[in-house]
Amino acid sequence: MSARHPIIAITGSSGAGTTSVTRTFENIFRREGVNAAVIEGDSFHRHDRAEMKLRLVEAEKAGNKNFSHFGPENNLFPELEALFRDYATTGSGRRRKYLHDTEEAARYKQSPGTFTPWEDVPANTDLLFYEGLHGAVVTPEVNIAQHPDLLVGVVPVINLEWIQKLYRDKKQRGYSTEAVTDTILRRMPDYVNYICPQFNHTHVNFQRVPMVDTSNPFIARDIPSADESMVVIRFANPKGIDFQYLRSMIGDSFMSRANTIVVPGGKMELAMQLIFTPFVWRMMDRQKKAS
Repeated sequence: MSARHPIIAITGSSGAGTTSVTRTFENIFRREGVNAAVIEGDSFHRHDRAEMKLRLVEAEKAGNKNFSHFGPENNLFPELEALFRDYATTGSGRRRKYLHDTEEAARYKQSPGTFTPWEDVPANTDLLFYEGLHGAVVTPEVNIAQHPDLLVGVVPVINLEWIQKLYRDKKQRGYSTEAVTDTILRRMPDYVNYICPQFNHTHVNFQRVPMVDTSNPFIARDIPSADESMVVIRFANPKGIDFQYLRSMIGDSFMSRANTIVVPGGKMELAMQLIFTPFVWRMMDRQKKAS
């Protein structure tokens, strides 16, 4: 953690909804005039898209049925921790981008599914903002979770997470239900061992819970809407959180535990704005005092 060079990390599984949380923070940064160095978790995968497909085929031939993007074998955990550590110390570090689609790749004159060259984080940024799978990973070799000043977990209930992944991969990427199901099953050991434990280390968790039947996510035709959901917001340390103010500002919210507030799904972004804007204010205030 660093007063002069703070880090915010959003962590969650594929299909969890971390991108929506990122948009909320982007709005806060824009409104508050915060210059953030943005880090995409996909850029710390070990292999590009073509290489990963080849490695998957090789793994299956060797009898490895659990080859996935979730575990240390296919990610650069030491390099990610080095970035966090270096940024917290000096305000710099090494990063690259993963080019997801044709439009994004065209700007760099590269192919989709490839990485840009490594480069230094731009100078004089106010904070580092990470969004991806591994913002709070702890293994015997690395402790990434110790570095961020604010760690946010995005964790829909598991059936909803699968529905969101199925919907995205089928509609946007053209995969079949069977192919997405195979991916979910293949990732399960790494999900249990490297994704779930991160939420022990997060400072705030957002868990969307549908209020409609999601008993069989593999036949769902639509993602339950925000108005069909509630969001459980849990604070690891509730000290300093003005729950009374949050309840007064967010209609139909209620406390389920001393450190947990539940809000309507349609008010999730409002809740994030109310909760995280003061966090950013305090970070920037500490930064000014430290400088």
